[in-house]
Amino acid sequence: MNGSLHLGHAFTISKVEFAAGYQRMLGKRVLFPHGLHVTGMPIKAASDKIIREMELFGENFERYDPTVEDETPKVTENGPAPPTTQVGKATKGKVAAKSTGLTYQFQIMESIGVPREEVKKFADPYHWLSYFPPICKGDNNAMGNRIDWRRSFLTTDINPYYDSFVRWQMNKLHRLGKIKFGERYTIYSPKDGQPCMDHDRSDGEGVGPQEYVAIKMEVVEWSPAAKAVVEGRVGGRTVYLVPATLRPETMYGQTNCFVGPSLKYGIFAINDNDAFLVSYRAARNMAFQGLSPSRGEIVQLLEIDGASIVGTKVKAPFGVIPEVYVLPMESVKATKGTGVVTSVPSDSPDDYATTEELRKKAEYYKVDPQWLDFTPVPVIKTTKYGDLTAVEVCKDLKIQSPKDANALADAKEIAYKEGFYGGTMIIADRKGLAVAYAEPESLVVSRSADECVVALMDQWYIDYGEPSWRAQTERLLARMDTWTVETRNLFESTLAWLNQWACARTYGLGSKMPWDPQFMVESLSDSTIYMAYYTVAHLLQGGDITGHAVGPLGVTAEQMTDEAWEYVFCNGPWPNPEPFPREKADVMKHEFNYFYPFDMRSSGKDLVQNHLTFSLYNHVAVFPENKLPLGIRTNGHLMINGQKMSKSKGNSLTLREGIEKFGADAMRLTLADAGDGVEDANFDEKTANANILRLHTLLGWCEDMLKDETKLRVGPRNYHDRVFEEEIIDHINITKHHYDSISFKDALKYGFYEFQNIRDWYREVTADVGMHVELVKYWIRASTLLMTPFAPHSAEHIWLAFLHEPQSIQLAHWPDPGRTADRTLIEAGAYMRGTLKMIRDAETTLLKKLQKGKRGKPDGPSFDPKSPKSVRVYVATRFPEWQEICVQAVREAYSEAEDRVDDVRVRTILTEKGLIKDKRVMPFVQAFKAQKRMQDFGSKAAFNRSLSFSESQVLAEFMPYLKRSLNLVNAEVFLVDEALQRDGPGFTPSIIETSEPGSPAFEYRNV
Repeated sequence: MNGSLHLGHAFTISKVEFAAGYQRMLGKRVLFPHGLHVTGMPIKAASDKIIREMELFGENFERYDPTVEDETPKVTENGPAPPTTQVGKATKGKVAAKSTGLTYQFQIMESIGVPREEVKKFADPYHWLSYFPPICKGDNNAMGNRIDWRRSFLTTDINPYYDSFVRWQMNKLHRLGKIKFGERYTIYSPKDGQPCMDHDRSDGEGVGPQEYVAIKMEVVEWSPAAKAVVEGRVGGRTVYLVPATLRPETMYGQTNCFVGPSLKYGIFAINDNDAFLVSYRAARNMAFQGLSPSRGEIVQLLEIDGASIVGTKVKAPFGVIPEVYVLPMESVKATKGTGVVTSVPSDSPDDYATTEELRKKAEYYKVDPQWLDFTPVPVIKTTKYGDLTAVEVCKDLKIQSPKDANALADAKEIAYKEGFYGGTMIIADRKGLAVAYAEPESLVVSRSADECVVALMDQWYIDYGEPSWRAQTERLLARMDTWTVETRNLFESTLAWLNQWACARTYGLGSKMPWDPQFMVESLSDSTIYMAYYTVAHLLQGGDITGHAVGPLGVTAEQMTDEAWEYVFCNGPWPNPEPFPREKADVMKHEFNYFYPFDMRSSGKDLVQNHLTFSLYNHVAVFPENKLPLGIRTNGHLMINGQKMSKSKGNSLTLREGIEKFGADAMRLTLADAGDGVEDANFDEKTANANILRLHTLLGWCEDMLKDETKLRVGPRNYHDRVFEEEIIDHINITKHHYDSISFKDALKYGFYEFQNIRDWYREVTADVGMHVELVKYWIRASTLLMTPFAPHSAEHIWLAFLHEPQSIQLAHWPDPGRTADRTLIEAGAYMRGTLKMIRDAETTLLKKLQKGKRGKPDGPSFDPKSPKSVRVYVATRFPEWQEICVQAVREAYSEAEDRVDDVRVRTILTEKGLIKDKRVMPFVQAFKAQKRMQDFGSKAAFNRSLSFSESQVLAEFMPYLKRSLNLVNAEVFLVDEALQRDGPGFTPSIIETSEPGSPAFEYRNV
């Protein structure tokens, strides 16, 4: 809670909001709470930036000069810039770097609406906790979200009740052996002096430590250039080049060592006796892994160019060749490993290609050929490539140079897979010198703008991944609803790799670790079961998100002991002596048992890899079996107009700005239309603007219809009335299905867009006699209820102002028709619309042919669209005989058990029937198999090709509208057999014979 909610937050919130609105219409009591998470570094880091900027620019930043460039050290190819002596210089934070393009925190505050003279108040981290929560609440209310604000709370120890809840959780995990203490690698911020967990990062979320084996290659003899730089400056220490490898088993085959000739290296003191030659970035990591004189101390004895090191002779621990030379390699990066690379040409295609290149161009690369006086040393033997895998793979792929990057990448994958899955070690174990080394898998930057390292440290961690605990969590996932396969796959893959997680920190806001109060519980660990706290928050807190006021039960935070929480949530024994009357605890227990477990948790898909999986683990450990989560759904990020949201690009919208720009309901409709899967969704502003007009038109139409009912028809219902009623019922049922499935985009399609389309058709088709008053009222009532979850403000207005209902629509129930729709009338309605479209398309085709005829083609149709016109419709009562034979062939070749058609069997049958050479046959068979009817309704419906209604009767009801809409003098319907017997103009056999049941043929003529 360190800023205003943006449209991406609104998108995730909307999924719960729509579900809550719908479920309430089913008569359920729905709990939709909204907490305010303020734990961790973001707020503290931002307030510390403001303090530094005030020192630099003055209390109101009056000394800030926008023309002065930011001189903050940047990460370069050689790793992070060494520390500078400049004090108080602010750096870009997450919001600045990724969204705003702004440099300073005070500028970011101004960009979100905080007056400059007010910014100084945010130097106090607790001011953030009083400033932004009311904005969050106001924005949610403006959106119309159905949130129970009585249950809201702030995390951290500012809220003593929630703090007590977190202490109980941590104590229970500790007592169960889920929280342990030990030395382990973790991502660490030297600037903040503590582990940097995912929520504390501006870059690198999800990145973990990468562990290597670092080989100590002792310098035997410096190259002349290096000797001139090094001699007398290392204090008598032994200097080691220290390459890091993920494959120590191949070190037996070392033939040389590589450095980047254009990189900068340093020699760093490890202790009084040893020094390492590595990149500054590697030395910075090592300083927090016990590889420096004191923890965090980087003692750089000197800096040296990579080119100067080339030609140095070093020992090769483990190697068959005891001493090797340092050679140049252009592709070495200081941002990966230590900047020093050991070389095993028999196993590594890159190493082989580089050493061959150096041999061919020794003079160009300024290397002595004697340094390359070796042959690749076999280490691993594979079945396919023998004992020189890299050499053979490079020959196979015709790799000629280390610049063949793509081919080398392929070669590396081939060689390493062959060695890993089918390789045999051919060299016995050898002794040598190595140390453990680790670094972040990729760049990690904390919210305090510090490039993080990997530190080896004693710390409290949660033992995620422990086999029995993981198995329990996997069983929970198996029975839990995730709504999409992609979400389930994300959980399964996370459970496969997730392991120990540091759960304590010393910097930021949070709750103290109960048994070790020098630490705070980190931000992803104090919010894993907070959903349970919602159920009792309103009973404990006195209407205050900070919990400073005692709630209606009169229970203080101090009275909420671990035993009391255990009694309420886990049916533990009631403590003796009791901290407060048991009857009060029973009230909380009743509330918890009524609402828990939660039915749906909605979140961004990026939280599956930590927070959401942590939540599953913690629920399994803390709660009884019957209180475990029932469902978690996730969504992708929200784009605007097909682009990632970015303030610097001008396409970022806060929740409040979205409401002000489009109105709450139009914005909500567009959020529903944006998508439901885990792929990134899109908020299209054109759709939002169209929804403004659509809502305005809908409100106006409803008002007009209900204001003067005398304009509407009464009395018996005609054929189109009956079709319309069935379509209303059908769309209600379809919309309900999609609401039940949490498929809001489809619910919107059928319950809003398509629902208006069927009304528009009814209005047009009954224009000559008028719409029936009862059906118009039915449609308005149903439409209003169907859109209530999406557009509550507009629905409420129609409900109260136009329909004059006595109570809010929020108390209304779903318009359940109590039956399924009559499929005969539904199909007849679809037939009428399809027929109109086909006739219009036929006219368009004729016009195109006519235009071609006027350009000089004598065979143009003798039809003038500007003259009075008529149409004949030809209705077939049966399919052509050859088609019936084809359908029967498919039927005989269809296996219901396998749900597939044996194409070979179809061809055999058609050959026997003498139809295989008919050019119409196979295209028809393929089209029949692929037709929508077979896919949607199954094989039985597809093979039964009879219509559920009489085409002739439907067309007879349809003709008045057809004539009006197409401006026809006349429209006639003929059966195919009858039409073929007619002579005279307009009865064209080739057209008549194209008619099929459900797909009539048309013929225009002038009259």
